[in-house]
Amino acid sequence: MGALSGIKVLDLTQYIAGPYCTKVLSDYGAEVIKIEKPPSGDPARGLAPFKGNQPGLESSGLFLYLNTGKKSITLNLKSVEGRKIFFRLVKDADIVVESYAPGTMETLGINYDSVKALNPNVLMTSISNFGSTGPYKKYKLTDIVMYAMGLTMYGTGMADREPQKLALTLIQHQAGMIAAATTMGAYLGREMHGVSQHLDIALMETQLGSIDRTATQAISYSYAGDFPHTRVTAENAVSIMPMGIYPCADGYVTFVAANPLWWPRFVKMIDMPELSEDPRFQDDDFGFVYNLDYKDEMDALVLGWTTQLTKQEVMEHAQAAGMAGTSINSMEDVYNDPQFSHRGFFVDIEHPVAGLVRYPGTPAQLSESPAEFRRAPLLGEHNHEIYCDVLGYKVEELPLLREQLVI
Repeated sequence: MGALSGIKVLDLTQYIAGPYCTKVLSDYGAEVIKIEKPPSGDPARGLAPFKGNQPGLESSGLFLYLNTGKKSITLNLKSVEGRKIFFRLVKDADIVVESYAPGTMETLGINYDSVKALNPNVLMTSISNFGSTGPYKKYKLTDIVMYAMGLTMYGTGMADREPQKLALTLIQHQAGMIAAATTMGAYLGREMHGVSQHLDIALMETQLGSIDRTATQAISYSYAGDFPHTRVTAENAVSIMPMGIYPCADGYVTFVAANPLWWPRFVKMIDMPELSEDPRFQDDDFGFVYNLDYKDEMDALVLGWTTQLTKQEVMEHAQAAGMAGTSINSMEDVYNDPQFSHRGFFVDIEHPVAGLVRYPGTPAQLSESPAEFRRAPLLGEHNHEIYCDVLGYKVEELPLLREQLVI
């Protein structure tokens, strides 16, 4: 039984951030009913990668990962009957999570006030681009816009070139995790204090307070009135040595002596104790080597060592010396890594259309109620269960509801 077993969640989310939030809840045992718009469902069903590179509603790798363990029903919330069905589901729900643009829930007549009027104990989590208030609340947002507005691009790339973006959806996933954590915090608060509430999660604010350097850069600006780190130049690309990415016999490795204790460990790692007395590489009062006039010489020493070894050998030498060093892994390397295999991080799940799919698991392993990974649902797979078994519709009524574009 999962840690969140017994908690019922209505999932009105799509794309990445919202589905990732409800995926976390589902993986730890919550019953998550994903409400999808007929006939095509969550737009993420149409996003690559696809099994066999053949697009299809049931083969998107992104959708399959973000919706593990959920139940899927189709429901047209723009229809009067659809909203009536939604409100019936709300009466028995603990949590509603939605990721519509601000104002959409109000237009549909299913906003927090309407939901709470039917179920005073229900929590609602809203995930949107800029939050539900403010002059930008209806602005469109993509990952590149977040990186542009949120300082990441301003501090990324070479100073004599245009700013660069990250080719990642990091903030989408981070916002989903924050939404899951704060939702469960609010749920615990409701259980302890009897107070239900509406959670307003903004992707853009997640970016500004993110786990990269954005938050500390913003704080530094408040201290000094200037952005502390602009884009790199030849002079500031490296501030400590040794630090960098180095080729080896079968790929690349990386390490950095970013701790005052690590310079002697580095010397030990490459088996060159004489460097401890070399005047070119003497550390400062804090134990860091900053004399970048000799960076080329340092790089030559490092390359002379790494190119004689494999990625695995470099990592083993680094860890044996107490250095934070590692190989730069390919996907195949990660799949076959003994550490991840030992912890059972990757999970193989059979899907009726996509076949056997390997998914990343969870980094949080609970000793008594571990996460349970079940396949993502087919579109509308649980219509019969929810409409007939839960809400009491007759089987013969479902075709009519489909004909009326309700489900």
